[in-house]
Amino acid sequence: MLAANLGARDYLDRVCEEIRRIDVPQLENVAGLIEQAYRDDRLVFVIGNGGSAANASHLCEDLNKCTLRDFERQKRLKVLSLTDNTAGIMAWANDEGYDRVFIEQLKTYGAEGDLVLAISGSGNSPNVLRAVEWANANGLTTVGITGYSGGTLRELAHHSLHCPVDDMGTAESLHMVAFHWLIGDLYRRISGPVAAGQPA
Repeated sequence: MLAANLGARDYLDRVCEEIRRIDVPQLENVAGLIEQAYRDDRLVFVIGNGGSAANASHLCEDLNKCTLRDFERQKRLKVLSLTDNTAGIMAWANDEGYDRVFIEQLKTYGAEGDLVLAISGSGNSPNVLRAVEWANANGLTTVGITGYSGGTLRELAHHSLHCPVDDMGTAESLHMVAFHWLIGDLYRRISGPVAAGQPA
């Protein structure tokens, strides 16, 4: 736990250093993949555990709402966070095993051409890996969003957004920083640029 060994200033300075290490081409590529899913009228799924589940929910909400300018007439980006079906997750976990909580939802909702954003700080979460394996085998496009070394997910997914920091909390924070840029960039791509001095 990085913050346990650093004062507030040193910790914030370190996080700023890690933000500057985010791979910009990787981040821009993810924006392009989400835009393509929007243009092709495909579903975007987001998955993750623990703090990454919370990030998945947050990203889903922002992609659904904050990419729109005209709430009444504008075509919408179709995004589902598979971390939010609590009863379904608990049923699969209790009856069949926690490693099936995402793959079984993808079998229900997913189709060829859809996009899966798989978030795992370690890159080794079994339920995330099973879902990505199924997605790869069934014509979905997959993105692994990782920390640490990236684990198996970094190699398994078609595309990567990797933040190479050996601290879970910092990795999760970096992911959210990246996601908030994604939201703004996708707003520009979908709804057009924001006029100077005007709120989005």
